[in-house]
Amino acid sequence: MDLHIHTPASSDYQEEQVTYLDILRTAESRSVDILALTDHNTMAGYKQMLQEIADLELLERLGRIQPNEKGRLDEYRRLRTKLLILPGFEFTATLGFHILAVFSPEKGVRELEYLLLSLRVPAEELDKGSSTVGATSDVTTAYQAIRQAGGLVIAAHANSSHGVAMRGFDFGGQTKIAYTQDPNLHALEVTDLDKRGRYSTAHFFDGRKPEYPRPMRCIQGSDAHRLTGLPKDRKNLGIGERMTEALLPETSFAALKELFEGLDFSRTRPFRGTRAPVDFVQSAREAGPSIVMSFHDQAASTGSRLNAIIADVCAFANTNGGTIYVGVSANPKAPPVGVTNPGRVIDMLLNAIEQSITPELEVEADVQETQAVSVIRLVVPRGRDVPYAISDNKIYVRDEAETSLAVRDEIVALVRRSHASGAPPEPVPVVEPEAVQPTEPQTDQIEPPRTGVQIIQSQSRQGVFYHHMRDLRNNNVVTNVTRKSARRLWHYAITQEEDNPLDPSTVTWQGNIALLRKQKRGGVTRYDLAQRNQGKIDVYYGVTEDGMGGPWLDLLPPEQETSVAATTKTG
Repeated sequence: MDLHIHTPASSDYQEEQVTYLDILRTAESRSVDILALTDHNTMAGYKQMLQEIADLELLERLGRIQPNEKGRLDEYRRLRTKLLILPGFEFTATLGFHILAVFSPEKGVRELEYLLLSLRVPAEELDKGSSTVGATSDVTTAYQAIRQAGGLVIAAHANSSHGVAMRGFDFGGQTKIAYTQDPNLHALEVTDLDKRGRYSTAHFFDGRKPEYPRPMRCIQGSDAHRLTGLPKDRKNLGIGERMTEALLPETSFAALKELFEGLDFSRTRPFRGTRAPVDFVQSAREAGPSIVMSFHDQAASTGSRLNAIIADVCAFANTNGGTIYVGVSANPKAPPVGVTNPGRVIDMLLNAIEQSITPELEVEADVQETQAVSVIRLVVPRGRDVPYAISDNKIYVRDEAETSLAVRDEIVALVRRSHASGAPPEPVPVVEPEAVQPTEPQTDQIEPPRTGVQIIQSQSRQGVFYHHMRDLRNNNVVTNVTRKSARRLWHYAITQEEDNPLDPSTVTWQGNIALLRKQKRGGVTRYDLAQRNQGKIDVYYGVTEDGMGGPWLDLLPPEQETSVAATTKTG
């Protein structure tokens, strides 16, 4: 599918003589099955195509159609049978951010033009196809309006110019979070979907970052302003030259919408033509274990292997949801073990989860193929009825890439979360453009990192130190943690605090922040950081790159500052 195609109705289209039959024929020749015509702030292109077809059909009914006209009509009919052509537009929201709105073919043009007018596109601009139409509606207002009208809401080229990921902006952290995490947003269109590793946009928005807990589906489109792209120019692509492959039961808008509203992100991937398709499991392994992902090379009907999988299910449900792969290790260089008879193993795992975890939890399971072997994937939702427990009394949580038994204060926080989720939802406010102008960040105090832990208070009782620990991901404070009772990251922080207390004279400061040490643990690089704060020094232990934004990134070596997080300071 290519859900981002312009026509000559866009004022910046590069080939004025192109016809709508040319566009459809080119799409067919490029193996496109689903395309959306998304001109800038107008329905004029799609409307003109429908009008041309209607005129030809009228001539046919009147018996006045000429042979060349009959040939065009027959070609339209053939192509509309073969291609699913969706109406849509690329809306320019306040501050110039672009949003794709894609609708069912059943949606009337008049209704979509009325939607554009309600989004404050001036009536005199409605047929011009310009990407600049003055002060319109705010991004989140547009998301809500498009979704309520039945459309798919896609942030256009999110990681590039006019994209809501605000790449290259030195401000707008909270605005960026709102624009990329809004519940009405279906997907992010990105330009680096085929990029692998930790620094891709898809990796940034996969749910592991504390500021961005909602995993976002990422797709790609051509943004074609011409039939065929210019050689060696990736900014001027042609139709179908950057597409997304989607796994659908049928080629219909209903099936497409069901996919976009689901959580199975393996059903979309970059289309590679004759090249080998993306290996979804291998891509996950390369991203590595995280707060939302774990790997188990084997499964067993009883014993520690099964218990570890069930513990991960419980932890994900209590934290942010996640995905578990069974039959493959986290090491991307190790050959996958695979699972024999995966159907039987899935039944065994789901039965064990049902019997072990309370309250009831809906876990989805399927089979994924990687390197010619079958792997089981378990998709665990973020639980609505926390805390979830194993055997009624073992409550697990996910802390970065580790699953651990919850301590008292974490259980209290889960109960409070459950209580808060039971409250009636607040109405969604209508946000006017001036209400969401990004503001410059406060420069007098840098916000702490968003991962790792901090010891905020310690006291000695009968020779034993008891510490108050702050989880930097969610700011939860856990009290009375000792070296003996601490989990791994906490144990490391306490060991450093007790055995190697900070000597301020040895710190090399960059302003009011500093990098104390860097180490790689469990395949993840972690940093100990320090910050001068009103006459005292705060130390943050075990911070990952996912939790570092703004000035904190300046502490890293230059070659590591290449991610979306690095180019978009969080403010």
